[in-house]
Amino acid sequence: MKAVESIFIFAFLIFFASCLEEQFEPDTLTTQRGYANVDEALWSHFDAFEKAAKDRGISLDLTNLPIHGDISSINDGDVAGTCSYGGRSSQRNIIIDADFWNRSTSLYREYIVFHELRHCVLEQDHREACFSNRTWTSIMRSGLGTCRDNYNNSTRSYYLDELFEVIRP
Repeated sequence: MKAVESIFIFAFLIFFASCLEEQFEPDTLTTQRGYANVDEALWSHFDAFEKAAKDRGISLDLTNLPIHGDISSINDGDVAGTCSYGGRSSQRNIIIDADFWNRSTSLYREYIVFHELRHCVLEQDHREACFSNRTWTSIMRSGLGTCRDNYNNSTRSYYLDELFEVIRP
């Protein structure tokens, strides 16, 4: 009798474990992809940029673009990030200032990475307009004016809609 009970329990555990594996495996796997020549700390923001575009009906695959992305020192005042592109090379280079990165929240990191990706991927210039409350109307502000940033969980959707508006199909 013990052998039959043991076999039954063993079979049940195998069946149960295989169901759990199927049910929970996708949740335990990361959806984050790798980006060649991009600092791994930036990958989640690259993923989020692609997702934000997709949510707005725009298909982007940053893995197919010649982008370098680094977190390193930028010795140029209060510059949080830079993007360089053009010239003879198709290479696009994003640098996020290491001091900025280390002192910023994930949301503000996203703001700057998205700003630089808009420059490098969509070749978009700055937009300097302000709302009447003296906040920037665009993620693409240079930061040199008298307005202030207002990128937060409540305004994020507006700014992402604005970020991708010029390339809507």
